[in-house]
Amino acid sequence: MPTVREIAQICKSKNAGPFQVTIDVVFKDEAMYRRVRETGVLCRALFARLYNVAAEDVLFTAYDAGRAFKATLPRLVPAGDIGDTDVYGSQQHAPVLDVVIPV
Repeated sequence: MPTVREIAQICKSKNAGPFQVTIDVVFKDEAMYRRVRETGVLCRALFARLYNVAAEDVLFTAYDAGRAFKATLPRLVPAGDIGDTDVYGSQQHAPVLDVVIPV
């Protein structure tokens, strides 16, 4: 079974302000996007588990028109604070890349 890294066109992250990060997973092909959506693997609970946050703190959206999934979640360390290792939030998507999608 393929991983997100193998089937998504884009998987990226960025800050959504200093206290949140947004992760986008975008598919080039409409058919693949729909197949992935139908599996239900990419969901609020997955992002909560991957990033060790409460599920109710994850805003998750499947955006059909953009063939994309978006998750916004709280940063464990605010951007630029002591202990922050990724001030721009640009490397936070890495755990999603290895998620297996049964398509």
